[in-house]
Amino acid sequence: MRVSILTREYPPYIYGGAGVHVGQLVPQLRKFTDSVDVQCMGEPRDGATAHAEDYPEGANAALRTLGADIAMAAAIPEVDVVHAHTWYAQFAGIIAGQFQDIPTVVTAHSLEPDRPWKVEQLGGGYRVSSWIEKTAFESADAVIAVSAAMINNIQAAYPSVERDRIHVVKNGIDPEEFKPDPNTDVIESLGVDLSKPIVTFVGRITRQKGMVHLVRAAQMLDPDTQLLLLAGAPDTPEIAAEFDKAFADLNATRSGVKWVQEMLPRASVRQVLTHSTVFACPSIYEPLGIVNLEAMACEIPVVASAVGGIPEVVVDGETGLLVPYDPAKAGDPEFVASFERQFAEKLNELTRDRARARQMGLAGRQRCIDEFSWEKIAQETVEVYQAAIAHHKAKKG
Repeated sequence: MRVSILTREYPPYIYGGAGVHVGQLVPQLRKFTDSVDVQCMGEPRDGATAHAEDYPEGANAALRTLGADIAMAAAIPEVDVVHAHTWYAQFAGIIAGQFQDIPTVVTAHSLEPDRPWKVEQLGGGYRVSSWIEKTAFESADAVIAVSAAMINNIQAAYPSVERDRIHVVKNGIDPEEFKPDPNTDVIESLGVDLSKPIVTFVGRITRQKGMVHLVRAAQMLDPDTQLLLLAGAPDTPEIAAEFDKAFADLNATRSGVKWVQEMLPRASVRQVLTHSTVFACPSIYEPLGIVNLEAMACEIPVVASAVGGIPEVVVDGETGLLVPYDPAKAGDPEFVASFERQFAEKLNELTRDRARARQMGLAGRQRCIDEFSWEKIAQETVEVYQAAIAHHKAKKG
């Protein structure tokens, strides 16, 4: 079987969960297929054919992505199946599938209808990205959901996608890459006190990740608890203004708050996670959440919002604690304040009981090893390719 993987991100240039997923999946797929071609976007790199997102010059970002998609589709060699990750690469998958008359597979890392705040970032490009995703899902021979919770989301967003075309293949973790690191040079350089509890967040400052909720919740953390935020610049001016105010209010009332805006190497993140007390994931939307697996693999417990696929990763009371969140009530100030208060209470619960936190951390790493290996995920993905090939043949009669 010859496969072409289409993606915006590919190592070493990755910024989100989809990039981590593809970077880990490709080497494992090569064990079970005849060949794996990789088409990506951005700077040239080893192991993939890269296409610049620079045409048409000066156009909306979504339109420049389409220019890269055309180049990507033209560069795909003769293959048996094409597999597109995120809307950024799905237009290339649509074109390649038609041009070569081959089956297409798409992975639902997230869904555009479930992320309306993206209009702040893309403007009219959000309508373009939504149209691309809708077209890709409706025409795909197989759709991969990264969690069981995503099945209902997919069918709610795209009712014409039959259930038998949807296959659950969860994200994974490499427990040899993410494992406890006893060294302390990196985390000490960030200026934290290792003798005091540390609550850590790793992620982007977007509406989706709920970081503003965490910063507000931190007002209610115990005085000796530190908050370490590994997060780049906010996505949009609106988010920046909201976050900057919350962060300034927090800094004015307590010490021990650190915001690291540079993107640390994955090895450095691993060390930071190892020496943290609790990992915080206040996402308001999360199809699965690889970052929680990374924290668990480093033997720390997770306090997370119970949305999307997170409950399929974090076992409440065993590998961490979950806080209920209802996206439908996002505009209700009373509900939001209650969520932030409960999030703080769960964090305090674990920072006050280090023995319990340690027990949860150990259980979390074992869960990663038992349930989320990339080799297993690659085998399941190949089975989806086989189903897609069969579906494509059936369509043609």
